Parts: sequence; C-alpha cells; structure tokens
Amino acid sequence: MIDLALATILLPVLGAVLIALAPQPAAKSICRFFAGLALLSVLYLAYGFAAGGKVATERAFITLGDVEIVGFAVDTVSVLVAVAVVAIGFLVAIYSGGYFDVGNREHADIGRRRFWAFLLVFIGAMAGLVFTSTLVGQLVFFEITGACSWALIGYYEKPKALASALKALIITHIASIGLYVAASVLFLDTGTFSLSAIAQLPTGAKTVVMLAILVAAWGKSAQLPFHMWLPDAMEAPTPVSAYLHAASMVKVGVYIFARALMSSGGTPEIVGWVGTIMAVVTLVYGFVMYLPQADLKRLLAYSTITQLAYIFLGLSLSVFGSDLAFKGAIAHIFNHAFAKTLFFLIAGSLSYTAGTRMLPVLRGILAKSPVIGIGFTVAALAITGVPPFSGFFSKFAIFAGGFRVADAHPALMILVVVALLESVGSFAWFLKWVGWSVPGKPSETMAAAAPLPASMRLVLIVLIVMAVCSSFVATAWLG
Repeated sequence: MIDLALATILLPVLGAVLIALAPQPAAKSICRFFAGLALLSVLYLAYGFAAGGKVATERAFITLGDVEIVGFAVDTVSVLVAVAVVAIGFLVAIYSGGYFDVGNREHADIGRRRFWAFLLVFIGAMAGLVFTSTLVGQLVFFEITGACSWALIGYYEKPKALASALKALIITHIASIGLYVAASVLFLDTGTFSLSAIAQLPTGAKTVVMLAILVAAWGKSAQLPFHMWLPDAMEAPTPVSAYLHAASMVKVGVYIFARALMSSGGTPEIVGWVGTIMAVVTLVYGFVMYLPQADLKRLLAYSTITQLAYIFLGLSLSVFGSDLAFKGAIAHIFNHAFAKTLFFLIAGSLSYTAGTRMLPVLRGILAKSPVIGIGFTVAALAITGVPPFSGFFSKFAIFAGGFRVADAHPALMILVVVALLESVGSFAWFLKWVGWSVPGKPSETMAAAAPLPASMRLVLIVLIVMAVCSSFVATAWLG
C-alpha cells in the first residue's frame, strides 16, 4: 500500500521532469499520460486497501537516528482524499488540452510547457501531503504547493497576475509559521515529528500545537484573517483556478487540521471553540461578499471561502464529541472537490465560448449550450446543498452533528443556527443567478458563443455525474 502511495506521488513528478526535457508539442500529452498513471495508481491503491479490510499502515521514509523525519500513512481518510486530489488533477489536465487553444475567446494561449509541468508537480505534492504522516512532511509538501500555486497564478505574466501570485505565496508562507511552531513544540516534548505523537502531549502543549496547526490551516484554506489572497488568485487560467479552489491549495488547510484531530487522542475544547467561532464568522463574511460579485469566478472564490468554513465548522464541532460532524467534514472535502471543479470549469467554458464570465450578460445558456447550462445548474445545486446532489448529504451530517453536541454546549446552538441561515441565503443567491443565466432566449453574448471542444464537454459530463454520485462514494467509504 505504501509503495502505491509513493508511486502516486512520484509519477507526476517524473512526468514534470520529462516535460522539461521534451519539446513543447509533447508537453500536453506527457502531462495527461502521467496524470492518468497517477490516477490508476491511486485507484489500485483504493481497491487494494478496501479488499484488505481497510487496515491502516504507516512506514518511516526518512529518519535521523530514532527520529522519524518523513513518513507515509495509508488509511481511510488519506485514501479517499487522495482519490479526489488525483482524479481532479487528471480531469483538469484533460480539460486544459481543449481550453488552451487559439480558439479560446478570452485567452488564446496554447499552453506553455511550464503550465503542464507545474500542474503535474502540484498533483504529486498534493498526494504527498495527503499521505505524509509527519509534521515535517506536511511542511515540505505545504511549501511545494505554495510554489506551484505561485507559478500557476502568475502564468499569464501580466502585472496583476504576478502581484496576485506573490500575494498568495507570501500570505500562505506567513501562515506556515504555525506548522513550524507546531513541529518545534511536538519535537521538544516527544522527540519525534510523527503526527501520532500529538496524543502524547500534555494538555498545554497539545493546545499550542493544535492552535498553531489551525492557524496554518486558515492560511492555506483562505479563512479569516488570511482570506485576501484567494479572490485575487482568479488571475490564473481557469483550469488552475478549478484545481486550486477544489482539490489542491485550499484543501491543504482543512486536511492538515483534520489529520491533527485524528492523531490528537482528544483535543482541548478551546481549539473547538476557536475553530467553530472563526468558521461561522468566515461564513457570514463570505456570504456578504457574494452580493456585489458579477464575475462568476470571483463569486465562486467567495463561495470557496464559505464552503471551506463549513468543513472547518464540522471539524471543530468534532472536538466536542461529534464523530458525525467529523465524517461530514471529510465527506464535504470530497464532495466539494468535484462540485466546485465543475463550477469553475463551467466558468472556463463560458470564457472559452463567449469570451466573458460576467453574469449580467450571460442569459439563455441552456438553449445555446445544453451541457454548460445543465452543468451550471447542477454545480449550483450541489454547492448549496440541495438534495439529491452531493453537498446536501455532507452538510446534513455537519449540521446534525452540530445540533447533537449543542445539547451539551448551548452556546454552540447559536453558531450552528447562524451557519444554517447562511446556507439558506447562499442557496437563494445562487438560485437567483441560475434563474437569470440558464433559461430563456440567449442574450447577444451567448448567441454568438462558439462550440465547446469535445475534451472540455467530456470532463463537464463526468463532473456532472460526480456532483450527484460523490456523496454515495464518500458515505460508503467512510461508513
């Protein structure tokens, strides 16, 4: 199992090296091929792990004396999240082959080698972060994902894009200080960097470590007060935005916090209170920022901030004893990955065909392009948690777990109710834009839209299916 995890990490990196050595025309094919190999590797890993009874395994990879520096672990959560990370990376690679074309009405770019190389490194780094079992390993892959996001956000090399890339790099790097603090305290108290050692810490040290990891998680997942880099990251090519916002960069934060909770052997309640309060504050802020947005990508950026806040909410509620909220949060990582990828790639498809993402001029999408119209509707319903779409089931688990622990902690009831009201408001706001943009006679902009390449249509169809089915996969896997 560990060997397959390592293969999933290293195959994309090998592909990136080959792209650097190969001529430009071969870069796209190499990227797709190695992303596909990584997907086959992680799917075989998932199959073998399930067939073997889902027995968790761990192996030290780099040691110094008796100190484990970097290790890797395969368990129920890491395998589920790795499948999402790698599968979406592969789908983005397929989609990008059609998106980067001279026929793209917004950005007529053929896709330079560095895009394909950094996308593969990103996939490998995310797989590494998911499978690593030490805080040092998390730090290494944390910083590699930051470097990849910097390179891809600034891909078009315009002043605003370069400034946005630097902003993302600096803010997430500042937040990473939390991981350095956590690693230092853990090592000084236990003599190891292994995440499993968190359970051995005394209460005070454990509180410091968990809060430090939470701060680092806020930075990567664009939560208040580190949120400001994410909307500006929209300067990236839309396939990059899809991967950043759905399965890679922003999922780093929620994932490292989830793994810390899994390893803590019981977390001090102060961590749960801090996490829950900040999640609800971020939810309310994100909803308010929906209202002035006319650019679909910026609207989706603030939607990402709020959806990640739901995950932090579920993880934080688990501190008070709700296993249901924890499983709901993990399922929401998986569900949101596919639904938000779909929504961003719908935005990219509109840019490709119509030359704009500005919602006020986009009307009659369904009549002009049924796949885009259906995808727009499905993505909106999945993101806002409407049954039978995927977001409903994971959100339901988070809220059900929240109401359950609120019986013993009445103050939590207020926070959970506020989050529930935000969910209703979010549904109303997205429904407004679905009603405006999808049905009816095509506007002048949509009437002049160009056809969508077959590779882009194929990926949208796969993601539409996953926006319905991912919750069943996550539920069956997590039990």
